[in-house]
Amino acid sequence: MKQRSSQLVNLLIAKSILETILVGTIALVVHVKAFPPTFHGWGEAVVATRSIAGWAVNSGEPWGRVEVQLFVDGTRVGTQVASLSRPDVQAAGWSRDEWHGYNFPVADLRVGRHEARVYAFHGSGTQYTLQMLGDPIRFEVREDGSWISPAEAQRRKESRKEAVSGLRFPLRLCALAGEFFLPCGRTKGI
Repeated sequence: MKQRSSQLVNLLIAKSILETILVGTIALVVHVKAFPPTFHGWGEAVVATRSIAGWAVNSGEPWGRVEVQLFVDGTRVGTQVASLSRPDVQAAGWSRDEWHGYNFPVADLRVGRHEARVYAFHGSGTQYTLQMLGDPIRFEVREDGSWISPAEAQRRKESRKEAVSGLRFPLRLCALAGEFFLPCGRTKGI
């Protein structure tokens, strides 16, 4: 009797292991089918033209064109097929031809910081998925409507800090009761 129960336990353990392998394999196949690891791309904010431009490649279909969608601050701005000339992408070995570029002109953005994301739009049958290409693209719109990249904004901020830290004040000022500044050591009313 004891031998039969230990055989049954071993059989149940083997069955559980096989079921786990089967479920894991199914999950992997579904994931790879829904989110193929063959999409690659990159984008950037082009300050001069106020656009988001970049490239998208499906290495699973090297001659095919990728449909891309642009979202700015979570709102879809546009859709297009990446089919503009990008010889640098071919030269870098990402594609077999140069026709994998995109360029989204972006207008009417409010003043402030923004984040753009470009997605490869793909699907089969009735199911479609979006796969983000590259990193989020951050940029800033100034009051005059011009764009500035985060790197340029950081450089300007650092240069302002350096300019202020270079000033020498002959008189140290201290806060008194949070109302106004007086020279250190002096009291209100003197």
